[in-house]
Amino acid sequence: MGAVPPLADGFSARPETASALESALVPGAVVVLVPGRVAAGGSRDWLETCGKTQLAVSFAEWLWHSGKVDLLVWAAATSRASVLSGYVEAAAAAMGADPAVDADVVAARFIGWLAETSRPWLVVLDDLSHAADLEGLMPEGPPGRVLITTRNPAAISAEHRALVLPVGAFSPREALSYLMGRLTADPDQRLGAIDLVQDLGHEPLALAQASAVIASSVLSCRDYSGYFTRRREHMAQAASGQLAAAAITWTFSAEQADRLSPRGVQPLLALAALLDGNGMPAEVFGTSAASGYLAGEGAGRPGDREIAQGALLALERVGLLATDPAGTPTVRVNRVVQAAVRAVTPGEMLDRAARAAADALLEAWPENEQGAWPAVALRACAASLKRAAGELLWAGGCHPLLLRVGESLDRAHLAGPAVAYWRELAAVSERVLGPDHADTLAAGHRLAHAYLAAGRAAEAVSWFQWALADRSRALGADHPGTIAARLNLGRALVTANELGDAVTVLGAAVADYERVCGADHPDTLAARDELAAADYAAGQFAEAVRLYRRTLADRENVQGPQHPDTIATRQKLADAYMADNRLKNALSQYKRVLSDRERVLGPDHPDTLAARASLGSAYHSAGRMASALQLYEQASTSYEGVMGADHPDTLACRAKLAHAYYAVGRLTDGLEVFRDTAARCERTLPPGDPLTQAVRESLANITGG
Repeated sequence: MGAVPPLADGFSARPETASALESALVPGAVVVLVPGRVAAGGSRDWLETCGKTQLAVSFAEWLWHSGKVDLLVWAAATSRASVLSGYVEAAAAAMGADPAVDADVVAARFIGWLAETSRPWLVVLDDLSHAADLEGLMPEGPPGRVLITTRNPAAISAEHRALVLPVGAFSPREALSYLMGRLTADPDQRLGAIDLVQDLGHEPLALAQASAVIASSVLSCRDYSGYFTRRREHMAQAASGQLAAAAITWTFSAEQADRLSPRGVQPLLALAALLDGNGMPAEVFGTSAASGYLAGEGAGRPGDREIAQGALLALERVGLLATDPAGTPTVRVNRVVQAAVRAVTPGEMLDRAARAAADALLEAWPENEQGAWPAVALRACAASLKRAAGELLWAGGCHPLLLRVGESLDRAHLAGPAVAYWRELAAVSERVLGPDHADTLAAGHRLAHAYLAAGRAAEAVSWFQWALADRSRALGADHPGTIAARLNLGRALVTANELGDAVTVLGAAVADYERVCGADHPDTLAARDELAAADYAAGQFAEAVRLYRRTLADRENVQGPQHPDTIATRQKLADAYMADNRLKNALSQYKRVLSDRERVLGPDHPDTLAARASLGSAYHSAGRMASALQLYEQASTSYEGVMGADHPDTLACRAKLAHAYYAVGRLTDGLEVFRDTAARCERTLPPGDPLTQAVRESLANITGG
């Protein structure tokens, strides 16, 4: 799972300088690849580009193709959101986890599964930036391997007991072998190879760039070495110190790319220098926004895309970027090269590139984010652009791209990262645009929703109160936006368990909707359902029944008896009847819900399975155990077949079945199901999960342990 980068052309396995990796990365180990040596001054960043990711790719592919691991997870670790996204994708594939659940919950389940499974696995966390991004997310387990690459050794906490392996320059033999392997078309170009290898200090990146320029020209190694020596002397004088070889070789690469493709190379390189070097969807460079920018116009034409294609090809030929056509076509650029490009690009061109990049990312962003990696890559590119562009994206207001990133985090159920993102966006918007600007208000509203999704109800209530006051002041009390804000505040109050206030606020929202929209408007019916749910939570079951009955009648009249919303309201009415101890009424409604679910959705739809289990619970409460057992057994079998044996809904249903067995005296069956369910809960659910605790307590009560 994940977008594993391809091996570079002429890749060297480095048998002399990286041989320790194979013996170190054994089952149960955590190995970290870090830069082997750095120098002071301007050379430091260049010498950190030592080929760590390429070694990780090579070893991961070897483990996979040799059959030594059954699961390979590759996750970009440049942010906590990207790590969580990688875990969610892997959990969905390996465990059948529901990706619509909060990402932290799914990630915790996945880490628990890795700790318990007996099957061998490898998790690669590439380009880790900060230790906080891995807090609570470090996988471990006897059959598992964890491989991390980072430019910052401090990003690895001592508690992980990781083995740190420095990766530095090639050995002289590796460097010469690499260079000779890259220059096979014309043997004469190899003349002077030994001297060039020494001149370049055996640096992997410098050798890659130099060999790419030589291979795409008529130069020999001796020719290149002469040019390199003269430029190094000139640049060293300007820099007042010694420079890494790659700080010089990249300039030759840029010049050669210009010769190969005179149009578009410099502006495209500037654009690529602003995005995430670990992976940019190639589609971004084919957008009309990017094409127009490269052509020097406001909007791209179909023919302008050839400029981008030519520039990409030229830059790849000289070693300044790499393209991966497999899967989602991807462009990768070394981060140090990006920084160097930004440093020498004129400010006016960089500003134009930043505006074009923002427009291109927005244009390339799909409305339906199917598949984890494209969304992760686009979010990472937007984050990189935001850091590089500063307040340029706020000229005239918040650029829509910044809102799209937050919405993407919300849709991916990345609740924690979404809160952090919207909080920062609201703060920047208030500082740059002012507290009353529409974009500041919009960011604040989204922050309130993010707090609620993250389960931080008290903070959500505070922000929803602010949002309601803002809407009332700006739009008036009867505006739909103001009424919706009042409804949102009511929801937050319910979540915060401030039920008295919630009933008051939701009651006002229902009255507003009835007055403005009408008693049977869909928004009114939805608000009345919310009020009934608040009454239910407050223990006012009779009032909840009254509201649900009224809403059900209106929905049947307006939407029809088979509409999903009608069936959902009937389910809630049945629950309210049960809570009010009106079992006969509850059973009648539960039966109708199950019949409607089977007719509309089919017998194996998750909502149908839930309806079957609910009816079983109602029969159980009514003492009709034969019917309860039959429904529990049917639901349990169906859940396992549809959702999987370890899905939380399957486990919850099995717990009910175990209780029913015990209630009718089938103690052996009940004990067996309890023990199996407890073991599965311990293995697959996050630590402290309420279901795990409930099953464990029930088992202890039965066994007396």
